[in-house]
Amino acid sequence: QPLHLSGHHHSISALSFGSKINPLLVCSASRERVVVWNLDECTQKVQEGLTPRGTVIGTLLGMVLHVKFSPDDRQVAVCAGNRIYVLSAKEEAILAELDGHLAPVTAAEFCTQEKSMLISVSEDRTFKARKVWDCSSGQLIYQSGVLTAFPLLSLLIDEENKQIITGSAEGQLWIFSLISDHNYRCVAHINLKKEQEKFRNKVWKSGKETGSEGQNTSKLCKTNNMRPEGSVETSLPILLIEHCDFSVCFHKEENTSSALNTSYFWIGSSTGFLIINLANFELEAFLSYKDYSDLSIRFARSCALARKAVNGKVLCLIASMFEDMIAVLEVNLAALVRTQQSDFLCGNKNSLSVIASSYFFPFLSNHYFRVIGHKRVKSMVKDQPLVFHNKIKSSGYTAAPQMAMFSPNNVKKNELSKWKTSCKRTNKEYPLESSPPIKYEKEISVTCKPTPICCIQYSGDGEMLACGLADKTVLVFNSNLTDTYNVFSGHDGAINSVGWSHDKKWLVSASEDRTLRVWSVCNNEPVLILGKEKFCKTVRFAQFYFIDAFILLCCGAEFHLLSFHLDTTKDDLKRYKQRSVCKLVQKFPMASTMEITSLSAVNDFYSYIVLTAGSNRALEVFDLNAGCSTAVIPEVHTRSVHQICQNKGSSFSTQQPEAYNLFMTTAVGDGIKLWDLRTLR
Repeated sequence: QPLHLSGHHHSISALSFGSKINPLLVCSASRERVVVWNLDECTQKVQEGLTPRGTVIGTLLGMVLHVKFSPDDRQVAVCAGNRIYVLSAKEEAILAELDGHLAPVTAAEFCTQEKSMLISVSEDRTFKARKVWDCSSGQLIYQSGVLTAFPLLSLLIDEENKQIITGSAEGQLWIFSLISDHNYRCVAHINLKKEQEKFRNKVWKSGKETGSEGQNTSKLCKTNNMRPEGSVETSLPILLIEHCDFSVCFHKEENTSSALNTSYFWIGSSTGFLIINLANFELEAFLSYKDYSDLSIRFARSCALARKAVNGKVLCLIASMFEDMIAVLEVNLAALVRTQQSDFLCGNKNSLSVIASSYFFPFLSNHYFRVIGHKRVKSMVKDQPLVFHNKIKSSGYTAAPQMAMFSPNNVKKNELSKWKTSCKRTNKEYPLESSPPIKYEKEISVTCKPTPICCIQYSGDGEMLACGLADKTVLVFNSNLTDTYNVFSGHDGAINSVGWSHDKKWLVSASEDRTLRVWSVCNNEPVLILGKEKFCKTVRFAQFYFIDAFILLCCGAEFHLLSFHLDTTKDDLKRYKQRSVCKLVQKFPMASTMEITSLSAVNDFYSYIVLTAGSNRALEVFDLNAGCSTAVIPEVHTRSVHQICQNKGSSFSTQQPEAYNLFMTTAVGDGIKLWDLRTLR
């Protein structure tokens, strides 16, 4: 039977459970009083036939919007009007009275690292502020600037990552660092409305492309990008921020290495619940109230979540905004995430795969150019008549029609069959029955004086070898090292990386001089030069990608995806003008790292997977089909990974497809580790 506790004469405006289980306390607040209840004692009195009574700890404080126990349950922070009262949980005593906010205080949290520290957020008229207080003296330690034009409604202190998370009435989320040396700097700013729309489009497009719409995708997939006629756009107030028990829900699932080491949290809003990944600040799942016909509540006034999952399920309590009605939801977190994300994991619903499911690149289908074979042709935008409807749409003057970046029709069937035959004939596979090589066949000196060799790279067929030297040159040899095929000079710094194109016609090099150059193997002049103005930091690695359709390079803590068109013809009047063009498609930042130390992707066949390793010793897997990070493996080695080695042989060779999902990582002093991309172990 429910336990009825009566002691207030006005409506209860705030409620909070204590931090400890024994005894389990509850604090309730109304306009006229604040009461603390011991649930164990109240239950015992009810069993004895007596009326349970609580301890009044505050009276006539005003309209209370929020109450919160301290970590030891000895104090209660009461947000009443523009002030915060720190009350004793055992008797009616005001320990501290904190003012300074210019509008009603909406939330306050105690910091467990420092018991006397209290963090609060407020409406502050239309300008909202976040303040940190020292309860012992009532002194203001820090006050933030204006974050938004909308009230701050919710607050959470992430003790594990030492961060403050706060949300506004318009769906804006801010994350600040609690580390003492960081001075409460902003770590991330997330627009949940945009992230929610992006997530809707991604799930909807994946369901449409795979033909699985209506079968294994949620109702979220069916949501159209355009709002129906006559509908009203609603705001997304953040009512609740709570830790998500992600690892417990997935303790029996595969591919959970990243989930066990990554923090997730719930976002409760008036229209649904969202799950945010703290590693990449992306939306993992979204649950909308209106998608469920059995739920009569469409807009919530307040919501609450169980902190722990039971049998993989989380209990959610929501209260209606317009009616006197509450509802309890039981959410199967594993099923929710799997249903919404299984369709855009490289075409494989169970795990990641290096081999792409098709020649299409859906993530890049909205860019204003297309690739035919290996040439870039810009799409011409034709004038279209302007037609007025009830809802005015774009006439098409400023946008190009969407098209697929890669189509199987780009390669003729007879050419494709010839290419398959040539791959089978030219590719040399190491015989499995032979012992590993232990003796070198030949030794050659590349320069007259001692010069470090910074990088080496074999061509795809193993017939050519490129070397990048510290003396600013690139050398190309035959694989038997009998003769120097060509010498490329022009960089002003040591060569960091060299990479071959799939057809062996081009060579890409990156240098310490913050430039990238593409060379014709038959000529010693660069065909394409990207200067220092393109990159803020040194380019550490560069390679061709997606069968020479793109160039990947890493610069600082992010890697760039570039589209390009190479033109070797020259104009006699403008012979020094570069006719080759290059365009930045997308930047992909690696989470929580200062610099990317290694990058690897397959160019010999179509693959969406890009592997990166950072100075934080973590390895991150990016799926360019979905356009986001899909997995993070922290502390891969005891030191930073300096090389990632994938099986980059032809996809038409005799190897099993499973062999392409294996890769190795190496670190100085920590040996070599072999990983399986499907299990990330």
